[in-house]
Amino acid sequence: MKKIMYIFTGILLLVIVSNKPLLAKTDLHGLVRSGQYSKEVLLGIPQPDTMKQSLDGVYNVGTYPLYTPELAPGEGLDMIQGYCNLCHSVTYITMQPPLSADTWEAEVYKMINTYGALIPEDETKRIIAYLQAYYTPETRKQ
Repeated sequence: MKKIMYIFTGILLLVIVSNKPLLAKTDLHGLVRSGQYSKEVLLGIPQPDTMKQSLDGVYNVGTYPLYTPELAPGEGLDMIQGYCNLCHSVTYITMQPPLSADTWEAEVYKMINTYGALIPEDETKRIIAYLQAYYTPETRKQ
């Protein structure tokens, strides 16, 4: 055990005295000295190229899809669009799998009690009735 400690101490002193990183002098595969990666393969994982940045600061990422499916027309739709759209898109309603009536009720009360949605009780019941009428497994139209 003492022999290992002497070897470790010697290596540590060598690094401190030379004031250079020990591994930077070796030719280990994949070891780079700068923060930019090359396209070489390090242990089988391809590394990204260095970023090529434009000097004008204009980048093109394409168009962002803005498609929001229409909600089912019915009584309570105006409440959904008024209250739910304040915090999130109504796309959350259409992208859910068909939820049971009890689950929709729990979701609406979660929005009120947990997230602080300010919805009066009579309008809450209308929102729940709308979701139960159009977005349960029995009533949802695909």
